[in-house]
Amino acid sequence: MNTIAVIGLGYVGLPLARLFATKYKVIGFDINTQRIAELNNGVDVTHEISTDLLKSVLIDNMRASEPGLYITNDIEVLKSADIYIITVPTPVDKNNNPDLTPLYKASETVGKVLKKGDIVVYESTVYPGVTEEECIPVLERVSGLKFNSDFYAGYSPERINPGDKEHTVEKILKVTSGSTPEIAKKVDDLYSSVIIAGTYLASSIRVAEAAKVIENSQRDINIAFVNELSKIFNVLSIDTHEVLKAASTKWNFLPFKPGLVGGHCIGVDPYYLAQKAQAHGYFPEIILAGRKMNDSMGEFVASQLVKQMVKRKIDVQNSNVLVLGFTFKENCPDVRNTKVESVVRSLESFGVSVDIYDPHADKGEVKHEYDLEINNDMPSKKYDGLILAVAHTEFIALDLSGYKKEQSVIYDIKGILPVGQYDIRL
Repeated sequence: MNTIAVIGLGYVGLPLARLFATKYKVIGFDINTQRIAELNNGVDVTHEISTDLLKSVLIDNMRASEPGLYITNDIEVLKSADIYIITVPTPVDKNNNPDLTPLYKASETVGKVLKKGDIVVYESTVYPGVTEEECIPVLERVSGLKFNSDFYAGYSPERINPGDKEHTVEKILKVTSGSTPEIAKKVDDLYSSVIIAGTYLASSIRVAEAAKVIENSQRDINIAFVNELSKIFNVLSIDTHEVLKAASTKWNFLPFKPGLVGGHCIGVDPYYLAQKAQAHGYFPEIILAGRKMNDSMGEFVASQLVKQMVKRKIDVQNSNVLVLGFTFKENCPDVRNTKVESVVRSLESFGVSVDIYDPHADKGEVKHEYDLEINNDMPSKKYDGLILAVAHTEFIALDLSGYKKEQSVIYDIKGILPVGQYDIRL
């Protein structure tokens, strides 16, 4: 039986490690000591895995003969693995350039324990060529072993949808690939042993990498299109959601909705593909135009709210606004690359005093990452403006009328409030 090491126990790594642990002995490795302690106590602060489900696979030593998940930050334990799956983040820097630092560091970690015959599989979203051109040289340098002779590689892009309890990892078809035909088959067999939705064996690692990065780029472009429609229909005084509802009656119309595009996938991945294209002398106009459009939506929302407040003769510079939600998506605590921040910053630039309420976001993380204060409990006062920024379940049934002043403006970004309960929607 193979021993699998999953490097990085975040939104992607933990669900994958838990799943593999139902059939294999799995080492879950992470450098975050607090995360390790929490997980060993059965607590997943990302809420992707329930305590009961996590505890059902945990083991307290690697000598156990049965399958299970051993969670550690001890690199020595990794030596007992023969398959390494790297699931670390691939962010962008402040200039939106791909930051491969987590991949390099994870590759160095694996390189220190790599043995002849081992397989290293990458799941992180990257541009075509990263696995073989960037990561493999690190593995070779640190381990002293030769690629496709002493050790092998694969790529199987993650398709985790944070907060989604229906489309869990085993229910999402998995693309696989390997550095040789034989290894590709081994990687595919490994994943197909636990993925009930099945697998798709790509013809090469580069094809699998490209397939992943265009999945999110396509969504980004489609959302950018409806965001631009929203701006156009706002000028024409037409309800965008009513237009989309009517258009969706055609069988092949794609039902995308306008909104803030953040997070660690859709709001990031297109930059990876764009940089690779530019490095080869091609400027990707549509991809970057979509990014520009989506990145502008926070400022657009803030300006629309302020315009409506001015029409109602609200003193903007002495006004207070409540923003409902700060995470990048509903029912999820992940605040990485949240575009709600741009709404808040834009409102503050108008002189507005902003309160933020999000029952899911971690106050300490928001303070550390964005230097913003948030409330985990609903504030008990009235506001000149309210923005429904994230469609958390708690907000759907929330009666906002008790938080309005006489001339308050309610902006429903997510389009979930009934007619008559909002003044503006995107």
